[in-house]
Amino acid sequence: MRIEVVHHVAGARASRGVAIVIDVFRCCSVAAYALEAGAARIVPVAAVEDAYGLKRTLPDAWLIGERHGQPLPGFDAGNSPTEVRALPLAGRTLIHTTHAGTQGLEAAAADVVFTGAFVNLGATVAAVLALSPPEVWVVAMGHQARERCVEDDLCAEWFAARLAARGGACADQQEGVLIERLRAAPAARKFFDPALAWAPEADFHACARLDRVPFAVQRRRDARLGGRWTLTR
Repeated sequence: MRIEVVHHVAGARASRGVAIVIDVFRCCSVAAYALEAGAARIVPVAAVEDAYGLKRTLPDAWLIGERHGQPLPGFDAGNSPTEVRALPLAGRTLIHTTHAGTQGLEAAAADVVFTGAFVNLGATVAAVLALSPPEVWVVAMGHQARERCVEDDLCAEWFAARLAARGGACADQQEGVLIERLRAAPAARKFFDPALAWAPEADFHACARLDRVPFAVQRRRDARLGGRWTLTR
């Protein structure tokens, strides 16, 4: 199995076979937690205008996401696992747009696409290996899908190592190590600034949990939504 680590939207567009699109802070962590809490599906949307338009056709859906980390006008929640899990999610559709993660999830050209985060890393590795793919593309979306960032590069490194080990344990992949390294990431500073209500400290701890969610999140076409991509467990 060949493992390619690539970056940003260009990397997503280059992906083939099976891809894992990574956005640790916070898009792909949000997706895992929302589906665990009972959401039926998540519609990843690249453009804000497209999200508003889809909401008009799905008035019962929750509209969640961000630009520059902050919630958008008229949205039900930001790109925050803390905020999203406070919504009544059972059976609901979520429309999700972010600066990085949803860009890659829409753009990925691979036949099979999974979300990538620490919270369900083990389950995602197992789901990928079960497909016995000849190649896996690990796509680190980075800061605003333009600059590499510590948390997504680290997650890509851990995915690549676990895939290369065929799902076996890696000695340095421990939650204590993970928390320490993520805490030092520049993007983590916002979670510890009490002036930034849109980035609660609880979000950091949610995103830094290793293997907290026991299932992979996969991108699939949904005929009920005109063939749009959706994320389901």
